Amino acid sequence: MLKRVPRTGNGRNKIPAAGRNGSKNGKNTARVAVLPKINNLTDTRHILAHAAKDAKAHDYLIVDVDAHVTETAFWSEIVDRMDSDVYRQMARAFKERGGSPPGLLNATPGFLHQDVFGRIPHQQRLGEPVPGGRTHAQVTLVRRAMDSMGIDYMVVFPTPMLVLGMHPQIEMEVTIGNAFNKWLTEEILPQDRRIKAMLYLPFNHPEESVKAVERYADTPGVIGYSVTSTRYRAVNHDSYMPLYSAIQATGKPLAFHSGFHWGDQSMQQCNRFISMHSISFVYFNMIHLTNWIINGLPERFPKLKVLWIESGLAWVPFMMQRLDSEYMMRSSEAPLLKRRPSEYIADMYFTSQPLERSNMQLTEATFDAIKAKTQLLFASDWPHWDFDLPSSITTLPFLDEEAKRNILGLNAARLFNLEIPKHKLIKSSREPASRVAVTA
Repeated sequence: MLKRVPRTGNGRNKIPAAGRNGSKNGKNTARVAVLPKINNLTDTRHILAHAAKDAKAHDYLIVDVDAHVTETAFWSEIVDRMDSDVYRQMARAFKERGGSPPGLLNATPGFLHQDVFGRIPHQQRLGEPVPGGRTHAQVTLVRRAMDSMGIDYMVVFPTPMLVLGMHPQIEMEVTIGNAFNKWLTEEILPQDRRIKAMLYLPFNHPEESVKAVERYADTPGVIGYSVTSTRYRAVNHDSYMPLYSAIQATGKPLAFHSGFHWGDQSMQQCNRFISMHSISFVYFNMIHLTNWIINGLPERFPKLKVLWIESGLAWVPFMMQRLDSEYMMRSSEAPLLKRRPSEYIADMYFTSQPLERSNMQLTEATFDAIKAKTQLLFASDWPHWDFDLPSSITTLPFLDEEAKRNILGLNAARLFNLEIPKHKLIKSSREPASRVAVTA
């Protein structure tokens, strides 16, 4: 990576003539310097330097609906919040093993190939130095990313815990999920009101999930609830009806955050990470959305707002058309539906990341199909290897200014009931801005 260094008139920043862009006589002396390679110790602000330039050029309200913390970097803090003395002791025992693995988690490090074998090092760990003091290190990392990208609010999710729904012990999902929620609400959210969370629901245990909803219904910074999609529990099971009723009563949305799982038998047919990742990250959300629609949950819980996170958008028009086609031939098998499946899907919310842009005509058609102007929310997925900047939205040639503002922040402000800074209060597409300028 090269950085051009301007010349000065005071004789400073001089370099030997032989080091000047091929000139020895003082002409064409624009200087270049080689910057150090990015590694897992590089400052977030340096990694996102170009994004910071873009951020200064606009006044958009930006709500990043999907970013991530690496909870294993602070695992001892989470372990300390486990309700059970037995599980705390079990988790701490792992520290005595080589490499200090994060005790009780079921993530498989050998299958985490996102860093492309070290070529995208920040993916695995943001190990940059942060100042000590009262501000938590994770808060500092989130602030650096927000300030660099010009983000007003950032919603944070866990990372290794995205596969916790596949844990062979249901009680472990409950124990770890509850401890993570405590850590997030006690340590992270109180330190910066711009950081928000959709709390982890231990979805394999419906009763404990209801308790989590009720426990955090009025907690500052909690703007919704999330299910990690990588799991085999059908969302339409009768045991989940009290959970959906409880979430609907809070007025906050329910999100399904996708993930991959190479351990799934179907995915084991893929012999490359890229193959598995392309399919698996969408696979579980496709199943959950199908069960949600066909079993009539939009009719049973009409005020429950549903959001689908980190599975891109290309799969959604496929599901719309595929389910409509089947429904028109076999509508008797979905007796609760009063509309076509695609109409229910169009009322749902989706996040933009990772935004497929290889065929702009298809991207535009997808935006039209999902009513992106009112239903799409920007997400960066920082700091993952395939993260998107706000420019992924601002540079789309088919979006008008109003659509860009809605997608980048105003849609999320309505959905999550976020306060909009006065200087960014722009009239939205659905209602006067004064009605969405409310405090979270």
